[in-house]
Amino acid sequence: MLIALQLFFQILLGLSLFCLIAGLFKPVLVLWFLDRFNRFKVIQIYGLVSLILTAFILILELIIDFL
Repeated sequence: MLIALQLFFQILLGLSLFCLIAGLFKPVLVLWFLDRFNRFKVIQIYGLVSLILTAFILILELIIDFL
């Protein structure tokens, strides 16, 4: 079950990194839900999500290795 959760977070991380890279080229593609589109907002939103997901993946990996 933990491996499936880790895989889910890895897929979300890949999607987040894809949106981060796409948003650096055209911010309107990934920030369509906001009233302002700029690259700094893309880095703030998707960069933070990427860091949080990376932390979750590392924590899950430690838990899986411990068990």
